[in-house]
Amino acid sequence: MGTTVTRAATTAGKSSAANPNLNPRPRASAAGKLLLITSLAVLAASAGATNSGAQAKLHDRSGNQVGKLTIHPREDGSVTVQVRVHDLPPGFHGFHVHAVGECAPPFTSAGGHFDKDRHTHGHHSGDLPVLLVNADGTARATISTDRFAVADLFDGDGSAIIIHANPDNYANIPTRYADAPDATTLATGDAGDRIACGVMEKAAKD
Repeated sequence: MGTTVTRAATTAGKSSAANPNLNPRPRASAAGKLLLITSLAVLAASAGATNSGAQAKLHDRSGNQVGKLTIHPREDGSVTVQVRVHDLPPGFHGFHVHAVGECAPPFTSAGGHFDKDRHTHGHHSGDLPVLLVNADGTARATISTDRFAVADLFDGDGSAIIIHANPDNYANIPTRYADAPDATTLATGDAGDRIACGVMEKAAKD
């Protein structure tokens, strides 16, 4: 079909060249040129949007900003998560993407852990390695994961990043303590209260 259209256009061009008064070729108006440039710009922006990332500013329950997180897509389909925090309690802290993009203290508004399927904790799409905060209250981490794409974070109700008060056991409870993890452990990993939260926002890739 493309070859046929090309030939038809060539034939019409030859006819016009033979008798320019028969079918004069219209000149592009200034408005037409502007429309073309605008259309090309929109297409370029749309192409760039496929490489967009995500970001979140983390705040504690008092409303103080305590860090920032960025997520960038990788060519292999995975994403890179980078986080830097300050003024947090030293030690290990549960660190997850949560299912709702809302951070009203005490941050239960962010819902449960983000998950693209019906997994238990440790296998949730939004489960990330624990965050180790140093004695000075700072932490920095870079994580790669293929459990979600940037686009997954921006569904109808968005998503949020949460830092918890306690370490995360990823629902690993030795049988000498219990025959099986209970419902709370299977849902949260016993990571405790939510001490910092950030709503995911779209951001252009660097």
